Amino acid sequence: MKVKVIGIPVQDQEKALQFYTTKLGFIKKHDMPLGEGNRWLTVVSKDEPDGIEVLLEPSPNHFEPSKTYQKALFKAGIPYTQFNVDNLQEEYDRLVHLGVEFSMKPTEMGNVKIAILDDTCGNKIQLIEML
Repeated sequence: MKVKVIGIPVQDQEKALQFYTTKLGFIKKHDMPLGEGNRWLTVVSKDEPDGIEVLLEPSPNHFEPSKTYQKALFKAGIPYTQFNVDNLQEEYDRLVHLGVEFSMKPTEMGNVKIAILDDTCGNKIQLIEML
């Protein structure tokens, strides 16, 4: 068994696609219509195009418990997921320059350094560098 796709609930798939590609640097892998304006929309790391896909799911728009859960996590400042980076300070500086908002600046915590950003689609995302 292995992980191939992880899902992130997003409030607007097109806005999410733009953020995850133009700001975070992912590349679009799949974009297939599912009906009613929904898409099977995935992005992957440009460094691992055959790696794990991130599914930008429109679930908050169609399933109230998903919307409630997403809003509660966001309000509490809890990241929905995390992405690893090689150099957190460089990535933080690059993203701030692109206008990405962070709720936590790079902070060392034991053997990791973390920062938390707003993906503009209803989620906090944690960036992590292993030290």
